[in-house]
Amino acid sequence: MKTPNGLQPLIDDGVIDEVLRSLKSGKEATVYTVRSGTQIRCAKVYRDMGQRSFQKRAQYQEGRKVRGSRQARAMAKSTRFGRKEMESVWKNTEVDALYKLHEIGVRVPKPFGYFNDTLVMELVTDAAGDPAPRLAEVNLTPEVAREYHAFLMRQIVRMLAIGLIHGDLSEFNVLVDAQGPVIIDLPQAVAAAGNNAAFAMLERDVNNIRGTLGRFAPELLDTEFAREIWALFEAGDLQADSVLTGVCAREEGSTDPDAVMIVIDDAREENIRRELGRQS
Repeated sequence: MKTPNGLQPLIDDGVIDEVLRSLKSGKEATVYTVRSGTQIRCAKVYRDMGQRSFQKRAQYQEGRKVRGSRQARAMAKSTRFGRKEMESVWKNTEVDALYKLHEIGVRVPKPFGYFNDTLVMELVTDAAGDPAPRLAEVNLTPEVAREYHAFLMRQIVRMLAIGLIHGDLSEFNVLVDAQGPVIIDLPQAVAAAGNNAAFAMLERDVNNIRGTLGRFAPELLDTEFAREIWALFEAGDLQADSVLTGVCAREEGSTDPDAVMIVIDDAREENIRRELGRQS
């Protein structure tokens, strides 16, 4: 195929040798399969985003570290420089998260480098060597659904144990290869300790997976893993290998309206994505 403009510098620099085809195109990035030597990988080319997206993404960026006070002030005021910094933080979040999570054993695509707004990483494939399907695209037995659910809860725990929440985990952001689920798409990863909406986002992530896999194993719909995980995190007792039961009493208390609105807005978008995914 014709080499996209965003990938030509990587060919010029010898990072990749050939662009094979477009794999996925979304509002924030386009993913291509590429050849690097004898290896087939994928390259995620990020798009520049508009002001509306900046305002929404600022909710996820609460608690993230920036380079200095000047950058923080500019981002808070949404100046031209601040928007540029926010864009950079957004793109680098996925890169940083992938390296950290891969290092601690979370099943994410292995990153190979970040060049000119392009992330080069492992291509996740099925047993036949083709791009792996999304969790939304596979049918499962109850036994496998329970196995995948337990595995993904352990992945979520392992992420939160180092202070990260995916922030947009769903059946569309999990691939299924020959060994099981692989978590993808992390530019909105949340720093749990510094974000007022952290629990709402964790609960949405956990409940999205619960709802998806509960279609195959209905007993999963009665579990409360999000509250159990968060209670351990708040108490400082959450470890990468914490054993969970899925049982946690609901507590009545005050609700953060901003956090609820984030979840509501994103749930609307998730429903649109789900419907479009079913039609494609």
